[in-house]
Order: sequence, then C-alpha cells, then structure tokens
Amino acid sequence: MAARRSSKRTRRRRGRFGFLYKALSLVLILAAIVAGCIVFFRVNDVAVSGESKYTAQEIIDVTGVQQGDNLLLLPRNQIVKRILTQLPYVSNVNLRPSLPDTLLISVTECAPAALVQGGEGWWIIDARGKLLEQVSAPTVRPDLAKVTGITALLPTAGTKLAVAEEEQTKLSSLTRLLTAMENRAMLGRVGAIDLTAAARLTFLYDGRITVKLPLVDEKVEAKLEGLERAMESIQDNERGTLDLTRDIGERWYFDPE
Repeated sequence: MAARRSSKRTRRRRGRFGFLYKALSLVLILAAIVAGCIVFFRVNDVAVSGESKYTAQEIIDVTGVQQGDNLLLLPRNQIVKRILTQLPYVSNVNLRPSLPDTLLISVTECAPAALVQGGEGWWIIDARGKLLEQVSAPTVRPDLAKVTGITALLPTAGTKLAVAEEEQTKLSSLTRLLTAMENRAMLGRVGAIDLTAAARLTFLYDGRITVKLPLVDEKVEAKLEGLERAMESIQDNERGTLDLTRDIGERWYFDPE
C-alpha cells in the first residue's frame, strides 16, 4: 500500500513539473519569436502607391518613419493621422508591412468639391467637408461651387469643416448633397449652392437652371435622379427654376424664364 501511494505521489509531481516545463517552453519560444521580430524586421525601404497631389518623398517625410525602425512595431494609427492632417489632399491611407524590410503606403486623393467662406478667405472642401486649402477668392477656383449660407469656424487645413450650432443642419445637408453629386459625377455642373434659406437649399446647375431642394432630405439621391430626368426634358437653351421640393413620386415643376 505504501509503495502504491509513493508511486502516485511521484506521478503527480512529474505531472506538475511536466506542465510547468511545457509552459516555460512556450514562453521561451514566444520570447524568441518577439526578439527575432525586433532584431530582424527593420525598415529598409518605404514604397508609396496611389494617385496623389504630393510626391512620394513628401508622404514619406510626413510619416516620420526612419530607416532601421522596427517594421512590425510602427505606430500605424499615429502615422495615418499625421498623413491625413498634414497632407490635406489625402483622403485615405493604408499601411502594410512587406517582410522582411519594406513598408507599403497606399494613398487615395481627395477631390475638391466646393468653396466655403471662413477666416480671412475661402476654403476648398471635399464632398465630406474636409478642409483642403485656403484661397483668397472664389475666382481662384471658378470650377468649384461657391457655397453661401454657412461660415467655417477656425478653419485649418486637414480638419473637418466646423460651423456654428445653428448651421449644423445646413452643413449636414451640404455634405449629403455633395457626396451624392460626387457619386453621380455631377459636381462639375454645379455653379453655386445657396443655404441661406431656413427650409430649402438652391443651387445653379449647368449655369442656367436654378434647382430647389428641401434643406433636410434623406432622399437626396432620388432627388438628383429626378433632376437628371428633368434635364432630359428641358431644352438646351432654356433657363429657369426647377422645383424638386415635393415628395418623390410627385411631378417636378419647371418654371422657365
């Protein structure tokens, strides 16, 4: 009996030591892997791809990445934030390590959409309201829609357009409209956007048609589809006002000059 009890205690001790040995081995293996990553995967090259207003070197300089930095331990979120803020015309950034020693940076360019007044001049914004660049007057970019009825507060390139509390609804309507127009490739035909009225917005289309829309409208895509259908019926030499403030499904109204 005593011999059997002694044998059981020995097996239990071996079992405990076996578990500890396996756990220690796993820790040592993981430590070796981490140490290997730190020692071997160092940045030797940075490659930039994508359409951009900026040169590859300008983008690399903003990242702050240096040759010899650890490729797998780079602060990616901070790098992306720096690029988006310091290079306003970049809309999206993707960072990807290519082992053993290359950092791949892919960028997408912002497309200018409109002009908004603020500070001591006018600001170019993209369709989502990002401030891209300050210009002295709208005439500098006659190809962009001039927005009236809102004013940028403390504008800074690379940040989102901020407005007074009472203009928040107008700003939301503006970005919703610009995004929908960008999706339908219509921005190039918009000459001015007026947000001064309390319940509607108007914009000049094709340089000859004043279009009216509800200020708050979740169906803006459908309204723009209605605009496209209406333009098929309006003669090329006609000028006037197109009223799209009614609910979808009701006829649009065109009042020629």
